[in-house]
Amino acid sequence: PGNKELEPLKYAKVAMDASVSRQKAEGCLLGTTSLLSHCLGKGENVALVLKDVGVLLIEGRRVQMRFYSDFLEELSGKSTLERAAFKVPQLLDIVVSRVAPIASLTFSGSVIIFP
Repeated sequence: PGNKELEPLKYAKVAMDASVSRQKAEGCLLGTTSLLSHCLGKGENVALVLKDVGVLLIEGRRVQMRFYSDFLEELSGKSTLERAAFKVPQLLDIVVSRVAPIASLTFSGSVIIFP
């Protein structure tokens, strides 16, 4: 509903934040999105690891974001996160350890991991 405006990705900003050239940033992003699109088109299970944030899991039609606990703590504070988890135990289902094997997060145990 309503008008949604898409903004082009600012490759120069990404490049600056990653300390690489604009061409390298654009090439990496385009290559990753192309490979991701190809894998999803073939029905492959995919895990996209988002540094310092968590893991986006795509299995068939099921999409789930799992967050690193330290990322959630940084957003909300440790005590707030603990109170929320106490009140809503299902919140713990979206938290993942940085050392957990990615395949263990999937139903199938088989996944293509995008670092």
